[in-house]
Amino acid sequence: TCDTGDEQTTAAVHLKEAAATIVERLKDVAACEGEDAVFECRLSRETAQDAQWFLGDVPLQSNEMNEIRAQGTRHSLILRKVTLEDCGSITFKVGQHSSVA
Repeated sequence: TCDTGDEQTTAAVHLKEAAATIVERLKDVAACEGEDAVFECRLSRETAQDAQWFLGDVPLQSNEMNEIRAQGTRHSLILRKVTLEDCGSITFKVGQHSSVA
């Protein structure tokens, strides 16, 4: 606000969060049936943007079979006690960016 006594004008500042990019991409993982499979990637910055993990086309959530973590710029997915049905593409998406292993 600028106030001259006789007149006043006001403006606002609006910020958009800069988009995070993937700087460390997913790597392929080989595991034996019954073992855990761990996937990790790193972003260029911490972000409030929603990050999402997929097995094939199915979105994953944290539960007793999948553990999803976000610690700073590092995002990880742990598939617990994998079975043959877990074979396939793992995708990590944030904003317009994605990585597949």
